[in-house]
Amino acid sequence: MKSQAFIELKNLKLLTQIGTYGAEDQIPKAHLLDLRLQVDKTRVLISSDEMKQVFDYDPLIKDIERLTGERHYETQEYLMTRIAHACAAHAEIVSLEMCLTKTPVLNETGTLGVRLLLNETSFKALRKVSSPHVINH
Repeated sequence: MKSQAFIELKNLKLLTQIGTYGAEDQIPKAHLLDLRLQVDKTRVLISSDEMKQVFDYDPLIKDIERLTGERHYETQEYLMTRIAHACAAHAEIVSLEMCLTKTPVLNETGTLGVRLLLNETSFKALRKVSSPHVINH
């Protein structure tokens, strides 16, 4: 296996509203994002302790925060699509794995998640598709 490098974000609590629920439905108390971004290994194996050598993920985190808070979403999948496009705006990212979970699901228990894996080829194809409402860097 060739060398690979990843940036991982786990259990980021999103301040968002997803779904429509009736009076008897279990309403999620939290939506959590896990994001695994493959970057070129030269962004992790660096020659000196300088920010210019690494992938600066702070702008991406700000984009995710903006996307999650700007509207009510009917589906987790649409929010994930928008986050994937935000990731695609960063040339340093080669591929991604994302999971968005909500909890609780039933009887104040459980988590339910949607996972998206975009390999290098799929991620390149995503870059060619325009996405409305995503800031490109």
